[in-house]
Amino acid sequence: MKSYEPSRHLITFHVAGFQHWDGATVLSKLSPGCQLDLVPEFDNPHDPEAIALYIDGVKIGYVPADKNGLISTLAFFGHTGVFECRVLQVAPEKDPWEQVRVGIYVVDAR
Repeated sequence: MKSYEPSRHLITFHVAGFQHWDGATVLSKLSPGCQLDLVPEFDNPHDPEAIALYIDGVKIGYVPADKNGLISTLAFFGHTGVFECRVLQVAPEKDPWEQVRVGIYVVDAR
């Protein structure tokens, strides 16, 4: 009998604020499967739960505010290592706010 394994997938979303940051300058580096860094911004004046997304030190935007609560809470308590963020889709022909779709996954520590 095969045992049940829960999915590691947590959330999927388009990068918020992509058009306001430097995403366009690194769009050619973004491809399905590449990893992004999750960086909490607890001092962000617009959203104290803000989680910025970076690739190679370049900020490309944020986890949308309606999806960042759990990640921010765990990051506040030092658990940022339990997540990984990967690009799922890149669509340069779309409007900037729909060009990059990413997924956040819980790291399998078994």
